[in-house]
Amino acid sequence: MWEIKHNIMIELRSDTFTKPTKPMLEAMMAAKVGDDVFGDDPTVNLLEEKMANIFDMEAAVFCPSGTMANQIAIRVHTQPQDEVICDKNAHIYLYEGGGMASNSGVTPALLDGDRGRITAAQIAAVIKPDDVHAPVSRLVSLENTMNKGGGSYYDFKEILKIKKLCNDKGLALHLDGARLYNALAETNETPSDYGNVFDTISVCLSKGLGAPIGSVLLGSVAHIKKARRVRKVFGGGMRQAGYLAAAGLFALENNVERLKIDHQRARVLGDALNKASFVEEVMPVNTNIVIFLVDNVQKRVAQLKEKGVLAVPFGGNQIRFVTHLDFTEQMLEQTVEIIKALN
Repeated sequence: MWEIKHNIMIELRSDTFTKPTKPMLEAMMAAKVGDDVFGDDPTVNLLEEKMANIFDMEAAVFCPSGTMANQIAIRVHTQPQDEVICDKNAHIYLYEGGGMASNSGVTPALLDGDRGRITAAQIAAVIKPDDVHAPVSRLVSLENTMNKGGGSYYDFKEILKIKKLCNDKGLALHLDGARLYNALAETNETPSDYGNVFDTISVCLSKGLGAPIGSVLLGSVAHIKKARRVRKVFGGGMRQAGYLAAAGLFALENNVERLKIDHQRARVLGDALNKASFVEEVMPVNTNIVIFLVDNVQKRVAQLKEKGVLAVPFGGNQIRFVTHLDFTEQMLEQTVEIIKALN
């Protein structure tokens, strides 16, 4: 029987639990800083310029969180009584506190995508006519990778179809790219491919990339100018934020290529779970998220915790694991043995 040693828990609840490495902390402490609200923090400015260049977009703004970046984008693209088209399991709908309604006065049109991935045909079917009884369809929001879809990612050809539809219908297109780099690690697309398609993109630095905090919202000069005003209203204007931006710069330079390691470890977990008697089904493992169905969620989460593995209930009879840079090969081997021992 596996026992917890030295009270060290194996963290698989989320990739947001990563801690800065010593080199990242050194980069943070060495950062040159100013007042970002005044536009005078050189390290924040460097991060924003670097991200805009990577994605071939005009401008960027550093935000405290991915939720704020998404909510700013929605506010930038819409006005009250508008509608945002997204999947029914989209983060902007399920996990951002009703922010669409509260922050922007808009309603969602919810689609039932394939593990969270919606299609141009589905979007076309729900675009509202010009009628006073209906909200105005204004924005389409995609999520890549898709959290509730088990880390699924889009076929870029479908994204291009969605873009054409948006152009034809006069809709804006936003990407919640919280784990976009995980998708890019598994495909042939580049960041600039995405930058040339989407009007705005939010990219999280504090998940698989390992920074302690922060997301970047990308867009046109006009969109980001408005976004800065909205960020201020949301309370997201930070002062000497360069210490945080330095972590993001370090992550971009050092932690992108290694994402494939997280994906491989997630697949090993998926294989072990597929063989476990207490697991009813495992979603396909495409990136670093493993979602599996069990007979009794609370029981299994408690058993895993007792053995030293932290997992999160994920709705219904689902449990979620998320691999990350602090989840080591030794931890992987231990977790597999724990899974095998459960009955």
